[in-house]
Amino acid sequence: MEQLKPNPTKVATKWALINLLVSIVLTYIIQFVSTDPNSPLKYLGYLPFIIFLILTQKEFRDQQSGYLTFGEGFSAGFRYAVFTSILLALFTYVYLAFLSPEIMQKAAEQARAQMEAKGMSSEDIDKAIGYTIKLGPIIGAFVLAIIDTIIGIAVALVGAAIFKKERSAYDPEPPADPTV
Repeated sequence: MEQLKPNPTKVATKWALINLLVSIVLTYIIQFVSTDPNSPLKYLGYLPFIIFLILTQKEFRDQQSGYLTFGEGFSAGFRYAVFTSILLALFTYVYLAFLSPEIMQKAAEQARAQMEAKGMSSEDIDKAIGYTIKLGPIIGAFVLAIIDTIIGIAVALVGAAIFKKERSAYDPEPPADPTV
């Protein structure tokens, strides 16, 4: 019977979905605890992102009998970062556009106050606010996807270096049947 090689996509997808659920819960907890969109609590979401990326790499290494090349570790972490970024971007768009559009309204009100303080004309302010409300969820989701992917790449590189353990010529090969 042929042994199947562990699949980094499967591991990355599992942890990305777990991160999505945790992020949804955190989003609503932060929304109910803090009404200020500029609160430092908004950065709390990066903690599970980083933890789950590391767990993705660790689980993939464990599936390979404790051995992992740098490239395999980076690949698993990168896949997790991309999957998570896409899922969180979709959630962010749905959240800002449909589930909690009042957040965009609050942001628009703050932007209006800042523009008025700079002495902009009311016509220019209204035009900018219109774009903010219309395009804000799309731009927010896109920017989040890019930033999360970049952070994920950096963390995946560090994690791959930490979890790297290549098989030497003296290490035994794993058994053909994992139940043995």
